[in-house]
Amino acid sequence: MKEKIIFPTLFLFLMFNQACQKMKNDRSEIKSDYISATFLLPDAENGYYRGTRFDWSGVISDLSCCGHTYFGKWFDNYSPTLHDAIMGPVEEFAPLGYDSADPGGNFVMIGIGLLKKSDDQAHNRFGYYQITDPGKWKVRTRGDEISFNHVLKSEVNSYDYTKTVRLAGDKPIMEIDHKLRNTGKTRIVTNVYNHHFFVIDNQPVGPDFTIKFPFKLSGEGQGFGSIAELNDNSIIFNRVLEKDETVFCGSLTGFSSSPEDLDVRIENKSAGAGVRITGNRPLSKLIFWACRTTPCPETYVDINIEPGKEFTWKFIYEFYSF
Repeated sequence: MKEKIIFPTLFLFLMFNQACQKMKNDRSEIKSDYISATFLLPDAENGYYRGTRFDWSGVISDLSCCGHTYFGKWFDNYSPTLHDAIMGPVEEFAPLGYDSADPGGNFVMIGIGLLKKSDDQAHNRFGYYQITDPGKWKVRTRGDEISFNHVLKSEVNSYDYTKTVRLAGDKPIMEIDHKLRNTGKTRIVTNVYNHHFFVIDNQPVGPDFTIKFPFKLSGEGQGFGSIAELNDNSIIFNRVLEKDETVFCGSLTGFSSSPEDLDVRIENKSAGAGVRITGNRPLSKLIFWACRTTPCPETYVDINIEPGKEFTWKFIYEFYSF
């Protein structure tokens, strides 16, 4: 009788311990005097995100700074391969070699790997493609810094990609440094943008939010003129978005070729919290998308790398209260 009680108790303890260890292995945390951030780590077999749209590195499930939270779950449905079941300042690269590949052939998504082209249709960023080679990932964490390295060798393109997220010890600042080296024989021509997916103190997107730029905005799109407005250099909202509503502009203009125009502020006056995003490369395109749970300025950077060369770019996030 005693053995029957001890065995299931021991079994449950071991199962719980294994689950806790798996959760620990699937994520990593960095901290500074101001910021605490938790990252979901890339893993082709067991990773939280295994979709074929966004770069698997740098996924932040939560970030807190000075009593406010800035990232979190903004979507309803989850599957590891769902294209947008992801959180944080995540990035998407344009595919390499997709148009020249035959159905059944391969193409490359940087930060994901080598993928199989399923048919002769245009690339569908919202779909899923079979991953034929996920490449090799290395992750290094130390205190206030985490580094992700992804290496892929393929007949389409080969690269060595490193993303390093670093917290400033004495300021509420996070920097994301990127280095992409072309290790293949074919030029890498693509672009990359950051979707951001900010969730500030779980505040709904509406009149309390303002998105500001250092230039006068022009553009039109879904929901603009009714739900949202362009007000000189800002995007403002006339009301809170309903559950299934979205606002979208596929081409906001007004920026110059100066890197100084990659400068975005997202503020929520109810929370009294904001974030400023700057970069060291010029904007090549600017898109805006929002749903009820997240406002997303999508900042694009063009990339063109000859074989044997590398390209670097940086984003700086300054969190603040007001």
